[in-house]
Amino acid sequence: MRFVLGLLSGILGMLAGWFGLALAVIGLSGHDQDGGIAMGAFFGIGPIGGIAGFVVGVWAFTRFGIRRSPTSSGEATDAADTATPVTSRVSRPVAIALLVVAGLLAWATWYEFVRSPYLSHGFMTLDLQFRLPPGTPLPGEGRSVDIVVEEAGRSAIVTVPERWSGHDGDRAVILATASLMLKTGRRAVRLTLPGIGERVWSLDLASDPDPTPGFSPWRPALDPSPPRIEMNYRLSAER
Repeated sequence: MRFVLGLLSGILGMLAGWFGLALAVIGLSGHDQDGGIAMGAFFGIGPIGGIAGFVVGVWAFTRFGIRRSPTSSGEATDAADTATPVTSRVSRPVAIALLVVAGLLAWATWYEFVRSPYLSHGFMTLDLQFRLPPGTPLPGEGRSVDIVVEEAGRSAIVTVPERWSGHDGDRAVILATASLMLKTGRRAVRLTLPGIGERVWSLDLASDPDPTPGFSPWRPALDPSPPRIEMNYRLSAER
């Protein structure tokens, strides 16, 4: 148990020294335009603080985490010839503090990388294309096109670009992009056009999706009523 707690104390000290020294270097260096200082601080200078922090953490545990006290063994007849035995035990407050801090860090790591509600790739760009039936004219302007992308019951940020339309043969195509950020198995796209009404598609993406290699096949809306509008999409990571 002492070895485990001592190692845990060293690891916590290593993390504190690593991040502390790296953040200090970043703070003293000032503006970092391209991120090179931050990378060098964390991977070049930070390990030095990590080694020092590990040593300090182990020393702090042996200094404050272990209590030593003499053991009573009866009355001694000759004080000069009798050595007083000493016992040692782990300090309960120190052990509890180490376990609590380690537990909080483990939970934060688990939540951030496993249970975090945000996508592992960060914000992801969803490119949307809506293909109208042959002979169906485009709306007069992009502002009349209403597109909503829902993820986990919330509306994602949708952008209709300046060049919001195109053509696929004799069929008009409406273009849009959305920014996804949440892990969820429930995503839907809603398109509303003047004179046509609303069409809805479900996005068959994983809860925490990876970028797609290209656009998906064209898919009809869930509502089969005419006019038959089709949609496809492409997902890419923003970082």
